[in-house]
Amino acid sequence: MWCRDCRIEIKEKVCPLCGHAAEEDIPVEVMWCPNCRIPVIRVVNEQEKEVCPSCGSKTRHIASDLRPVFPEERILLASLLDKEVTEFISKSVWAVNSRYYIDGKPIALSSEFFQRADTNAIAEKLEHAARENAYEYFNREIQAFIHANQDRLLLLKDEAFAFVQRSAEKFDEEKIVISFSGGKDSTATADIVVKALSNPSLVHVFGDTTLEFPSTLEYVQRYREHHPQAIFEIARNDEQNFHEVCEDIGPPARMMRWCCSMFKTGPITRVLNGFYRNQQILTFYGIRKSESVSRSKYNRIEDSATSVKIQQQTVASPIFFWKDIDVWLYLLTENVDFNDAYRLGYDRVGCWCCPNNNQRAQFLSRIYMSEQSKEWRAFLVQFAEKIGKPDPEVYVDTGKWKARQGGNGLASAGDVKIRFTNCTAEEHAKIYRLVRPYDDELIGMFVPFGRVAPELGNKLLQEVLVLDQKMNVPILSIQPFHQDGYVHAVKVKTMNVADHEDLQRMVGYQIRKFNACRQCLKCESICRSGAISIVGGSYFIDPDKCVHCKMCVSAKYLDGGCMMDKYLRTK
Repeated sequence: MWCRDCRIEIKEKVCPLCGHAAEEDIPVEVMWCPNCRIPVIRVVNEQEKEVCPSCGSKTRHIASDLRPVFPEERILLASLLDKEVTEFISKSVWAVNSRYYIDGKPIALSSEFFQRADTNAIAEKLEHAARENAYEYFNREIQAFIHANQDRLLLLKDEAFAFVQRSAEKFDEEKIVISFSGGKDSTATADIVVKALSNPSLVHVFGDTTLEFPSTLEYVQRYREHHPQAIFEIARNDEQNFHEVCEDIGPPARMMRWCCSMFKTGPITRVLNGFYRNQQILTFYGIRKSESVSRSKYNRIEDSATSVKIQQQTVASPIFFWKDIDVWLYLLTENVDFNDAYRLGYDRVGCWCCPNNNQRAQFLSRIYMSEQSKEWRAFLVQFAEKIGKPDPEVYVDTGKWKARQGGNGLASAGDVKIRFTNCTAEEHAKIYRLVRPYDDELIGMFVPFGRVAPELGNKLLQEVLVLDQKMNVPILSIQPFHQDGYVHAVKVKTMNVADHEDLQRMVGYQIRKFNACRQCLKCESICRSGAISIVGGSYFIDPDKCVHCKMCVSAKYLDGGCMMDKYLRTK
């Protein structure tokens, strides 16, 4: 435990000096031993932290975190810096983001440097230099790194194993799942969980987004071969095409990653529903606090409905407090196989065209995924032209497309606007414009409000009533609306409620869903009872499963009632 105020490590949950609550996260820093030419991980206030545990030499602070630079990336780095391809092979090279440390001396490469780099020339150099790749010096360096940090690893392993065992106590082992992305963090987590629970048969779920690195798919195949006892499920959305969706609603951006729901969370939800239906499960994730600002706000164990993406999960993160260098220390010490993308220089492995990728990652993809990168850039330029950007190529190459917000310039943006007029003939009735004909799918949207009772409505008007689940009185009257000026419309009247406007607001959310649904699968993920399904382009709520919690029509859980509101909203 760590007291942030006193900056000391303690054993209790409350600091005995200041009385404040302690944190589990104990801050560390990375020191450099010039004699051993390796980084040493130390607690910030550790006694003798400036002494190398291997050789006793004096060390110095070098960084807050580091990752190893493998021989493949060292050859690339030499080519980038216009040096002999073997320049760094026998040196100790580590990095954090795009800042490299060569025998402890820093070299920082800017985003503009990677943007301007001649990838064709570098790719040609790499092709000729492939035979120069050598792991002899690297392996020697890693063994020294492992030896110097063995005490650190022992502490990490003991704590992580204990955490896994505690977290799993309340769950049957058949209800324990490992979320497996093919990245280093999920790889380390999977290895820890399997060993801690002594169970090689645990369920692993891999979300194939259809945008994975080729090396990721290769690694997943290797992992399955090396873990034949594991129950390994692949979650994939074969009903949608990423590029076609991009044409419709625009490419994902940093604050608008619709792709995660549509191609990852949604398909994983379907796999879990198939396995467990409505049962609560424990899922181990490779989430780390230091990865991003947003993840630093997570809890190590999370089951809050507002925090977990898939409602039937309790989420636990064994490596939550680990740094990058800790993960690599574990993988390299335990001799765990990992994704080869890290050898090439990628420091995160997800979708190869993710808007969260930095310029260095994009540079790497231009080398190692040249055709896909050219096609993606051409699409982005075309998109920029479509939405009226004055200099589309600059907009794309400088990464401004990643910061776009809303559906400005897109025809589909109109689908999320709730257009209505108040009915002059009836109180508490609104006439909503629809983008497609009134049908049973629209009526099904009102299941969360109560019992849908078409038999009780005025059949001449095609009226459908919705009854309050508890009071069994009508609260909604729904009927198609036909009048000049309206191509498609529906009239919805609220009844027997204290707050008509609040109910109409939620009605508007469902109208928006009907008009704007792109089958992003977010609704399936937030439904605790598994009542919502989107199949064959149709949105369906099973009245036998719906518990009328109204999470799907609440701004607390789903802004605007539909994720498309966030992605297509215009100023």
